[in-house]
Amino acid sequence: MNLKSVMTANPACCIPQTALRVVAHLMKERDCGLIPVVDALDTLKPVGTITDRDIAVRIVAAGRNPGESTAADCMSTPCITIDSDVGLHECCALMEAHMLRRMLIVDDDGKLCGIVALADIAHSGHDATTVDMLKVVSQPG
Repeated sequence: MNLKSVMTANPACCIPQTALRVVAHLMKERDCGLIPVVDALDTLKPVGTITDRDIAVRIVAAGRNPGESTAADCMSTPCITIDSDVGLHECCALMEAHMLRRMLIVDDDGKLCGIVALADIAHSGHDATTVDMLKVVSQPG
């Protein structure tokens, strides 16, 4: 199965200088827990990710002011990506190897074009694959 058939295409993204409140607003607006961080909005080259957990742990719990913070202040790097032409099983293997719940998908030019999440894999009808992946990526590290 091709990734394009299960990925969420054209995900919301931000740049490292994006205010954290804007990132949180994107998460609320798109009903998601991860926003890719790209080098620029015209080139869309992934440089990191920011999750709701990143905001909670790296900013709020650390006592930092979210109103004065940017995506760069709490994003996770390096950014693991996979080409959109790769099959679902290869993507699952990479997600397991890096213990990721979401994978950023890039096109032939390295531009962000989608995201595959565990939920996308579950909805694709690969229940055994989803169970196996969930076991692997949920192990304490």
